[in-house]
Amino acid sequence: MRNFAAGLVVLLSTLVAGCTGVPEGVEPVDDFTLDRYLGRWYEIARLDHSFERGLSRVTAEYSLRDDGGVKVVNRGFDAEHARWKESVGKAFFVGEPNVGHLKVSFFGPFYGSYVIFELDDDYRHAMISGPDRSYLWLLSRTPTVDDPVKKRFIQRAGELGFDTGALIFVDQSPLSTTD
Repeated sequence: MRNFAAGLVVLLSTLVAGCTGVPEGVEPVDDFTLDRYLGRWYEIARLDHSFERGLSRVTAEYSLRDDGGVKVVNRGFDAEHARWKESVGKAFFVGEPNVGHLKVSFFGPFYGSYVIFELDDDYRHAMISGPDRSYLWLLSRTPTVDDPVKKRFIQRAGELGFDTGALIFVDQSPLSTTD
């Protein structure tokens, strides 16, 4: 029984660690400054996942927590149900605080990888992956970006093996009075 329990602990540790890993070939930025990253970001593009499916006007707001972590508030508009959806989570650095690799949780003790693999010098645009190539986002400080930014994102993500043909470009247009 002791061997079973030890094996279970090793298995669970491996599964949890796998969720905070980095896709092969993807390198987190290594000159990251959290204070510059805090604040509101707009989701420009993403790969589809059930937790964001059908949402438009998606934003992510990052702020400091008292425990040294990062408070994460993701918000998006669900047009089908004419309501806003919001999720509040927490994030912590996986390693050194100057490396753009965090683990984020919206569901208790379960964490997923948040890998900032490209970030412009002015912290206006960020390219993010999860623990594998099924998670990908382009974030911006503004609700829209110029075509060269989108093209750079698509090119870079494609070079890294992400399915750029499956990208969803998020509607960030303001709500009308009929929404």
